[in-house]
Amino acid sequence: MLRTLLIYLLNVKYGRVGGLVKLSGGEILVECLLKEGVEYVFGIPGDRCIPFYDAIYRIGSKRGLRFVMTRHEQAAAHMADAYYRVTGKVAVCTGTVGPGAADLVPGVYAAFADSIPMVIITAQNQSFRIYPEHGSMQSLDQHGLFKPITKWTAVINHISRIPELVQRAFRVALTGRPGPVHLDVPSDVVFGEMDIEPEKTIHPPHMYRPTHPIHTDKALVREAAIMLAHAKLPLIHAGAGVLRSGASEEVKALAELLKAPVVTSLSGRGVVPEDSEYCLIPGSPGALAAQSMADVVLHVGGKLGDTDMWGRSPPWGEVGVQRWIQIDIDPEMIGLNRPVDLALVGDAKAVLQQLIEELRAMRIEPVRDLAEFRRLTEEWEKGFLEIALKSSHPIHPLRVVYEARRFFPRDAISVVDGGNTAVWAHYLNRIYEPNTFLWAADSGHLGSGLPYAIAAKIAKPEKPVYLLTGDGAFMLNVQELETAARLKAEIVAIVFNDTQWGMIKGAQKLYFGSRYIGVDFSDVRHDLIAEAMGCVGIRVERAEELRGALEEAATAGKPAVVDVRVDSEANLTPPDLETLAAIWLEGCEPPEREYKEEEVEARAQASR
Repeated sequence: MLRTLLIYLLNVKYGRVGGLVKLSGGEILVECLLKEGVEYVFGIPGDRCIPFYDAIYRIGSKRGLRFVMTRHEQAAAHMADAYYRVTGKVAVCTGTVGPGAADLVPGVYAAFADSIPMVIITAQNQSFRIYPEHGSMQSLDQHGLFKPITKWTAVINHISRIPELVQRAFRVALTGRPGPVHLDVPSDVVFGEMDIEPEKTIHPPHMYRPTHPIHTDKALVREAAIMLAHAKLPLIHAGAGVLRSGASEEVKALAELLKAPVVTSLSGRGVVPEDSEYCLIPGSPGALAAQSMADVVLHVGGKLGDTDMWGRSPPWGEVGVQRWIQIDIDPEMIGLNRPVDLALVGDAKAVLQQLIEELRAMRIEPVRDLAEFRRLTEEWEKGFLEIALKSSHPIHPLRVVYEARRFFPRDAISVVDGGNTAVWAHYLNRIYEPNTFLWAADSGHLGSGLPYAIAAKIAKPEKPVYLLTGDGAFMLNVQELETAARLKAEIVAIVFNDTQWGMIKGAQKLYFGSRYIGVDFSDVRHDLIAEAMGCVGIRVERAEELRGALEEAATAGKPAVVDVRVDSEANLTPPDLETLAAIWLEGCEPPEREYKEEEVEARAQASR
């Protein structure tokens, strides 16, 4: 009797007729996101999509869906990106028609480059005025704009298609190699209303997309197990796909079982603790030695990009001599940059579990001494530590990295942003747990750090979050300090203030005789900007002040910015800058001849 009464009251409240309920397009959109368990929508509202935001306020907020306003749409996309990296849960970013959508692009590109799933929702002009448009203000082909930087994009051209296309968006974003997807929603669609039966059209995820990991062929797994069991020195190369599938424990278990060294890609850092006996820091002498000496490599969830030297020899073994097993969810990634001997297509976690089961059944008991590889890595680290500890005034960038990593606990979330700042951080900023290292690795996108840090703190409020960022990168999204203050996101942003675009200036120094152009700027007081936006600001000019500044920042009870004046000259050329430049400028070597001032002047005179 009570149940019947409740159903009757709901029918009256929502205008149900025969099981139908009248909902706006915005309300249907929110119901679809709630069914997927979405917790956050990041963005800046616009008038073309007001019913969507109103539905979040009236319906979503009571059921766990929150809207976070950012100060720039780029930051909204970065925050949706970071939220997934930390939690494994898809978030939404949104912008209004035209400029709002265009401003999302930089943040979406960084997520696309790193295979991060997110749902982008853009408002659009009325469906009868678009595709092709005919002169409406703020008109933009948003469907075409997002095609190159998303897995899939669609225009929702009728209110009745909202459930179907939202469900397809999540299916595409989370199936196979993950990535961002885009929905373009005309204003008449989101403002419109229709009678809908939510229980029949807005389905739970298991009804329209795979929700269980994909295994691979057992015979191929057994073949891989035999190759690894008989290897003299197997090596595990773990990419970010391991983190996406939650397979860190499996990698650690496999390393223990095989007594095999583990080298991660730069974006895969944290798969295993970087002080583990099996972990060799990418790019370190120990890692390079193991990569070249291994007779069998198990490559899991990565594409072997430029910082992995595309799997070439050196630093890897020769193709045909060093045997290669690749595990990837995406068949198109198999053999992308290096031919393989055995391909295992499937989810990293599921396939590694299959592989571990096979190896345990074989009762292998390998005995390997990895001490020399570890010694080489530790000696490499020790050299950087010695440089850091000698620093006082001006402060060497390594000293800042050292003090930050020493201060924050092992489980702190570490965010990195910038060119040379990211290089220096790699040397001494050790990562100990999965999903605690955020960096726009594949895009190298500057400006992502502050939004990443804010989203990480929202996602894991119990964890300390610190950001290591260059001053150039920091200023690209500095306005988000107000967002951090408003959200009470108690992050610590450590700014390496060298008043220059350090990496580019370093390249100009290396290749063009210190002829600098477009790389210097003034000394900005980032600490004072922080205070103006409701955060704590601290200026540091001597190394001895760093520890105290970090303590003050971490206990301030609000977001904090530690503005550190680092040695501008020392910051120009990290040890690996020349190697990185050689990778990125392959085939584009600058001319070796000297440029003489009189020669340049003579040409200028002739042109006049």
